[in-house]
Amino acid sequence: MRAASMCISCLLSKQEKLIRQFPDEDRKSDYMHQLLGFLYENAQTESAPSLAEKIDQLYRVFWGTAEDFSGQKKLYNELLLSMENEIESKIKDSGDPLMECIKYVCAGNYIDFSAVENVNKDVLTSLLEKTSCEQVPEDEYRKFRSDLERAETLVYLTDNCGEIVLDKIFIRHLKNEFPSLQITAMVRGADVLNDATMEDAAATGLTALVPCVGNGSAAPGTVLKELSSGARRILLDADVIISKGQGNFESLYGEGLNPYYLFLCKCELFVRRFGLKQFAPVFAREDRIFRKNG
Repeated sequence: MRAASMCISCLLSKQEKLIRQFPDEDRKSDYMHQLLGFLYENAQTESAPSLAEKIDQLYRVFWGTAEDFSGQKKLYNELLLSMENEIESKIKDSGDPLMECIKYVCAGNYIDFSAVENVNKDVLTSLLEKTSCEQVPEDEYRKFRSDLERAETLVYLTDNCGEIVLDKIFIRHLKNEFPSLQITAMVRGADVLNDATMEDAAATGLTALVPCVGNGSAAPGTVLKELSSGARRILLDADVIISKGQGNFESLYGEGLNPYYLFLCKCELFVRRFGLKQFAPVFAREDRIFRKNG
């Protein structure tokens, strides 16, 4: 799905903010001009996550090491791990644990340092506490379960740090309810923003639960043409795909895979696109998604 005009503006704005710290105004001007040229050549065909990966490469050429999110990743992984038992208890006590998992997974998608300007632990806690009040579309959920009953393989595309703990809980319940289902979790192939990698999967215990693979790409999404051949084959062969997060939606929508998307509408573009309030959840298979123009 090609980048929308708001995505292009957002990418430019973030880069300008990142380079404000540097004193060389001529070099900053040169960087922004090269960035504008790159976007002019590519933004009409590439998705926002694909553009973001290439912009990161340009940034490294000009300024060296990219922004370091390792501290935030460790903080949110540990925070959610400390909450895991309490969340698990609430899920087990609910009328339908799998449905409750969907609510928590969507709420956890708030931990996005790209789409949310100032990620706040208090806001996250509030969203998690309100999950019981959220509604999962019953018809969509029924079809989801029906697809899982017929499926042999499922690929779960993770998104960000911290929320990967909620992904782990969801996957654990999927395994319990569909024990013959072969589940593979897919993470980013390299460090990018605060997205989950194999290191995060190991640190949060996901690798001990199901096979985990890196996708071979440093894009903050799942860009099919940039995946390793092994990751692409696993994805193409899956009977069911669960795609978590806005970046995965932006990069996979319209690619013919028809995943189940789970995410929060965090930025103004997604609020407009889906006609929902900020931080409202979305859970639907691609061919049943209704979008407003935005």
